[in-house]
Amino acid sequence: MTRVNAPLNVLRVDASVRRTDSITRDLTDRFIKGLEAAGDVTIKSHDLANGLPLIDEAWVGANFTEEADRTDEQKQTLKLSDDMIADVKAADVLAFGVPVYNFGVPAALKAWIDLITRARVTFQYSENGPEGLLKGKKAYLFVASGGTPVGSDYDFATRYMRHMLSFVGIEDVTVIAADQMAVDAEASLAKAGKEIDALLAAPELAA
Repeated sequence: MTRVNAPLNVLRVDASVRRTDSITRDLTDRFIKGLEAAGDVTIKSHDLANGLPLIDEAWVGANFTEEADRTDEQKQTLKLSDDMIADVKAADVLAFGVPVYNFGVPAALKAWIDLITRARVTFQYSENGPEGLLKGKKAYLFVASGGTPVGSDYDFATRYMRHMLSFVGIEDVTVIAADQMAVDAEASLAKAGKEIDALLAAPELAA
């Protein structure tokens, strides 16, 4: 992703069930406000606090029906997925607030991933294996955990997010972590804040 005096389209995805007192929302706020202060930015937000519908048999059936053959009901079944994918496609930058719940991502974030990961739409299979179709984007994961060290063998949250984003073509992923908050919250938050400030000073994000 290159930004030289160009508008920036940002998709923000908040996965915390907390709308207040959320570390990941606070970290993401700091990043977004820094972007807005630096230049021309358009923000689209997906707030997953209320959860998302899970994919089911009807969804799978509609997804694997050729687009030209889908009934009106099938089109409606896929509408939320289509809308979310359109937001991802329009974004230059994706900013995820990712709290670590039980060593993994919140259920609503898994549901979001399921809705935007679609064969022939966001990835395809070739003779060389799967190929992501959402290329040329940058993703930031703003992560918080109580005790899980980010990057450890039992951090299944950031490992999963990196893998799934890469699977759909988003390979440039940066993790900013306020992890092990139960151990030393002040130091962890200070470290994450400094890393966000450094990100905002990077040339590709400068207006």
